[in-house]
Amino acid sequence: MKPGHPHLIAQPSPLYASRREFLRLTGQGFGSVALAGLLSQEGFLPTAHAAARGSNPLEPHPPHFAAKAKSAIWLFMNGGPSQVDTFDYKPELEKRDGVRLEGFDKETGFFVDQVGPLMKSPFAFKQHGQSGTWVSELFPSIAQHVDDIAFIHSCHTETNNHSPALFQINTGMNRMGFPSVGAWVTYGLGTVNQNLPAFIVMYDTLGRGLPKGYSQNWGAGFLPGIFQGTALNAQGAPINDLDRPPELTDERQRRQLDLLGLLNKRQLASLGEDPELAARIESFELAYRMQMEAPEALDVEAEPESIRKLYGLENDKCKHFGKQCLMARRLVERGVRFVQIYSGGEENEKSWDGHTNIEDNHRGFAAETDIPIGGLLADLKQRGLLESTLVVWGGEFGRLPVVQRAEGTAQSGRDHNPHAFTTWFAGGGVKGGTHHGETDEIGFKAAVDPVSVNDLHATLLHLLGLDHLRLTYPYNGRDFRLTDVAGNVVSGILA
Repeated sequence: MKPGHPHLIAQPSPLYASRREFLRLTGQGFGSVALAGLLSQEGFLPTAHAAARGSNPLEPHPPHFAAKAKSAIWLFMNGGPSQVDTFDYKPELEKRDGVRLEGFDKETGFFVDQVGPLMKSPFAFKQHGQSGTWVSELFPSIAQHVDDIAFIHSCHTETNNHSPALFQINTGMNRMGFPSVGAWVTYGLGTVNQNLPAFIVMYDTLGRGLPKGYSQNWGAGFLPGIFQGTALNAQGAPINDLDRPPELTDERQRRQLDLLGLLNKRQLASLGEDPELAARIESFELAYRMQMEAPEALDVEAEPESIRKLYGLENDKCKHFGKQCLMARRLVERGVRFVQIYSGGEENEKSWDGHTNIEDNHRGFAAETDIPIGGLLADLKQRGLLESTLVVWGGEFGRLPVVQRAEGTAQSGRDHNPHAFTTWFAGGGVKGGTHHGETDEIGFKAAVDPVSVNDLHATLLHLLGLDHLRLTYPYNGRDFRLTDVAGNVVSGILA
């Protein structure tokens, strides 16, 4: 441009901040509208209930299609339970006990210098139910319910390390920052009970800590914060500050919240769309409503003695997990959409992570969880809730069929195995007494009808009436979904 000729390059109109803004609001905008119309006709855009949110993002939304399951309880065995010592019976492993596995890649597990020969299961297996399902001696209570359970034996994942594996099984991605399954479910369906959180998490109460990755495992990621899980306290009151201070009357608290809401809504109106501020406004209101209903919902002492005994609350070994399972039943009974319970804490031997002694490790954690889980299934069924409640059991990966043994030691543990693990589903539209997929003859790798984490998530969403292809959220220039660009429903376990 020559000096003195400023108009050789046109200046933007004061109506627009830039030429890019002008183009976006004119020609390119019409193209976007046309494309949206075409995609909507083909069913590739999210449905109205997922895309258009009112003032309350947790209001109930209709599912994509009719489904039996209305809520879910995910029993998470943190640390990686061994498939060959729980629900995947392998007689061949017993025959080949002590034999070296030819061609085994030592990088498969986490401890590459502690790879020993094949090791048989230290637990006896028996068949149960009309389905003849093989179950380890670890689970005499769960074994009574195998005809209500669908087992998926061919699960596999992408990583042999706890944190990324936990992120993947909980969010579909093996790195942090993505929404968890419970967040996606509540985003898609909302919740029936507006006086309780839609998504509640319970973790280890014996001082063993949170699972690796901590609250990222139940976070909302890029979804609005209102959809993240509410974690109950491990000790003391399950939720802080539920009791109103003596000097604060209900009328006074209501007036405070009304003023706070007015100021926040003014700010929201000046900013335009702000999901985080909208979520914060709703969180204050939810906290107020929870003061009325949460104490009663979480009060297991209100249950008759027969029910508390059913969950093992008189048993010192399992009463902590039994209390959590009973609270889970009370919560879904009151309309909570998604509950997740973690068994085991952060450190290896304080979770289902039996590196040094698989027998002692699994026997201890099974003793904590078997009676409560059996009680939960029985209680849901006798109340007519099992049909509308999906129960999921599993961990982040499985364990190797070879022994993990450091040189000069007598340890008899098992290392991590991303190639095979078992997950089971019960209730909520599942065909009980079924088995999908198989591992090889020693339980090392998924060999028949393998099921990825994306497939597990697609199946879970399907049972709740959500199409994983349609449950999307726009972020960073593209639509994201729980199953990313993969995932198939495991139709063989559907009723």
